[in-house]
Amino acid sequence: MVKIREDIIKYIENQYNVSPEYTFTKFPNYCIFRHKENRKWFGIIMNTPREKIYGEGKEEIDIIDLKIEPELITILKGKKEYFSAYHMNKEHWISVDLSKINNDNMNEVKHLIDDSFNLTKK
Repeated sequence: MVKIREDIIKYIENQYNVSPEYTFTKFPNYCIFRHKENRKWFGIIMNTPREKIYGEGKEEIDIIDLKIEPELITILKGKKEYFSAYHMNKEHWISVDLSKINNDNMNEVKHLIDDSFNLTKK
């Protein structure tokens, strides 16, 4: 899980020259990614108890929230790694369980990061 988190952070840094911002004192592992020009967020990585997402399990999981086109949310939620956004507008944002990401589906997550970046740059 830590490796996927690090891989995503490196991807965002290399692709968009954006570093993670650790702005939440109460949640030191939360990091946000925002545009330099307009300061709008295009992603946030958080750790949360598994039970908050799945209704059971005490262990912490990493998730990333990304903005996507509303019509994609229903499609993506049919996959095991996607669910309604945690702490964001559920109509426009989706959460990705990073514990379910691997080399086979990492490119899909990168495309969603790209989409989120483009949707929030205006």
